[in-house]
Amino acid sequence: MKNSGNTILITGGGSGIGQALAHRFADAGNKVIVAGRRRAALEETIGGRSDIHGIELDVASADGIADFAQRLIAEHPDVNILINNAGIMRPEPLGRSRDLSDAEATITTNLLGPIRLIDALIDHLAKQLDAAIVNVSSGLAFVPLVATPTYNATKAAIHSYTVSLRQVLAGRVEVIELVPPAVQTGLTPGQETREGYLPLTDFIDEVMTLFGQTPTPSEILVQRVGFLRDAEREGRFDKALAALNTPATETGHD
Repeated sequence: MKNSGNTILITGGGSGIGQALAHRFADAGNKVIVAGRRRAALEETIGGRSDIHGIELDVASADGIADFAQRLIAEHPDVNILINNAGIMRPEPLGRSRDLSDAEATITTNLLGPIRLIDALIDHLAKQLDAAIVNVSSGLAFVPLVATPTYNATKAAIHSYTVSLRQVLAGRVEVIELVPPAVQTGLTPGQETREGYLPLTDFIDEVMTLFGQTPTPSEILVQRVGFLRDAEREGRFDKALAALNTPATETGHD
């Protein structure tokens, strides 16, 4: 992926990983558009900078995504990179019948949202020079945290979808998967300061170094996420599953 001179759309750009990516990509010489539901959060990311722009978007709305794509292309016809970062994570009790609204919202936001946005923008992106799609999955796509089963499942699906997309778009649009470990963000309550989680600044520093490699890796894997990403291939999946889901483990993961 080209490091500078791009116009990059980042969903979920009002906080956390999305906000940090927006600042770092803008610092590297790119124009950045951040998208999210809350205008105030987008303005916080923009911070008066001329190289970061904001457009409101609810990734849970199919009609909203279609309208957003039209507005985006009209206002920023040079957009050539999409980073699907928006997501939610909610605990769910699997051992009893329950209200499935959290599961349904997670699927809509984390899986249908990126699929719909890619579909809305793919014809445009395929015509751009140096086009790329970056899908943010999670280490939990590879070893699940049992307290958040639907979140894990959506991220596993995003991983699989990204593999298919990469094959289909080879030679036209670069397709990259960013796989975070547990990072100190506001994804779940208290996570921004949770002990043992990777500080956001450290995570972004390592991520930007990986994006700067030539060629860009098809999977952006910081060192900390290898415990989960490589567990099955290294024959230690059961041990990783047990370690991740000990009673002391707190819910929260990017």
